[in-house]
Amino acid sequence: MQLGVASAILPDLELEEVLAFAAECDLECVEVMCWPKGKAERRYAGVTHIDVEGFSEADAKAVHEQCEAAGVAISALGYYPNPLSPDEDEARVAVEHLAKVIDAAAVLGLSGVNTFIGRDPSKSVDANWPRMLEVWEPLVERAGEKGLAIGIENCPMLFSDDEWPGGKNLAHSPAVWRRLFEAIPAPHFGLNYDPSHLVWQMMDWAAPLQEFADRLFHLHAKDVRVDVGRLDDVGILATPLEFHTPKVPGLGDIDWGHFVSVLTDVGYTGPVCIEIEDRAYEGSLADRKAAVRQAATFLRQFIPRR
Repeated sequence: MQLGVASAILPDLELEEVLAFAAECDLECVEVMCWPKGKAERRYAGVTHIDVEGFSEADAKAVHEQCEAAGVAISALGYYPNPLSPDEDEARVAVEHLAKVIDAAAVLGLSGVNTFIGRDPSKSVDANWPRMLEVWEPLVERAGEKGLAIGIENCPMLFSDDEWPGGKNLAHSPAVWRRLFEAIPAPHFGLNYDPSHLVWQMMDWAAPLQEFADRLFHLHAKDVRVDVGRLDDVGILATPLEFHTPKVPGLGDIDWGHFVSVLTDVGYTGPVCIEIEDRAYEGSLADRKAAVRQAATFLRQFIPRR
């Protein structure tokens, strides 16, 4: 396995600086965010460390030179919009830009792209399904033609009023993953697995690693802490941030030793990228860097550099 970091938490830095900081933390890779240039519509979005608009071989050469200088690889390109948004313009921009991210990853010679399936939160899974197939069959085919894997993150995107009640990402549970991979059986269509999202959904966060071992393309290392007292007070029908808090790995409810133990059992050898969304470390760039360093130090006891 290769320990890395998702670049979304470092929007203040240019790509070269992100890579240098990753090297300073003894990390082997970076998941590089590739949002369209412009204002972010939510936290951790809108980060552009590689601009894929008109991305060329010359651009790829410059990126490779920066990676070689730092001694840090790119694990994947990341872009997490809502391709199934009920807002037609938002959905169109998401799909068109995701195609550009796929193309740029191919030019860079990478193995994959990470993203969300998307969802109209006002509709059921069944009601979203026809549109999901219409949007995603061509995107999966495009990636396959370029030799790329697509890793779908399993965050339900169910944290605010406009995401209620269904969330903005269909791919939130093993039941949906099975259905996705049956409907689109391409072997390069899989998961960017984040165990933290199963914790607050009161689900087993380790068991899916075994069932979906052949669909694990990329992993996020993010922790969460469920406040049982708050959960007892507000119940599971409350918005999830009312009863859980994202934390730096090692400060939440995930047993990371057990997590990595299962990964070794199933033969996973890919990237594990630290994702920081802990508000206790968001006061400044120095705080966010400290969170990455802390997470890297903690996780190194389970994921040694090889």
